[in-house]
Amino acid sequence: MKWNLPNILTLLRLVAAPMVALMFLYFTRPYADWFALLLFVSAAVTDWFDGYLARAWKQETKLGAMLDPIADKAMVVIALMVIIKYSSWSPWLVLPATLILFREVFVSGLREFLGDVAGTLKVTRLAKWKTTFQMTAIAVLFSQGVFEHYLGMSVFGMDQSLIAAILDGSEEDVLGLSWKLTGMEWSGRIGLWLLWLAAALTAITGIDYLLKAMPHLREGR
Repeated sequence: MKWNLPNILTLLRLVAAPMVALMFLYFTRPYADWFALLLFVSAAVTDWFDGYLARAWKQETKLGAMLDPIADKAMVVIALMVIIKYSSWSPWLVLPATLILFREVFVSGLREFLGDVAGTLKVTRLAKWKTTFQMTAIAVLFSQGVFEHYLGMSVFGMDQSLIAAILDGSEEDVLGLSWKLTGMEWSGRIGLWLLWLAAALTAITGIDYLLKAMPHLREGR
């Protein structure tokens, strides 16, 4: 195995994947949301840097080619698991997340079955866009958790009529309830839109991989 900076960045991203879940085991919210968001964004940035540096420095290796998709899938799968766990189980969130998780498992199994000919399932440009939208959507959904819990902390113990008066402008918004609520609502909407777009790209690329693999799945070959 050849270790270089791109491979080390990929390995760090792989290690960071389970750390996203561990944040919610050892920290209270919203600190867990903050740590998970920062960790996920940092890992997503290294996803771009390790590939760029490997190409620019001509340091592409078999180890990097093997670890990179594993790290991406681990980050996405674990982050979605955490988000769904702390969500209201809305079908608008669960359905695209399920499609994404199913595709990742399906394509991984397909590659494993094909063995030596798995090289026919090369990562396409559309698949890279799929990963970009997945990671962006997840980062935005983690930010929704940050807004949600700061809003909850601000209204804790506050009378409902006072909250309503502040939000409709009748009372002064000293604690910033309006912008926290707006941030929570819009980060949730944008995160879901991006997740559905990522799910659509996930389905398209999954079907594309299946069609490319079909000649190798026919009996008698």
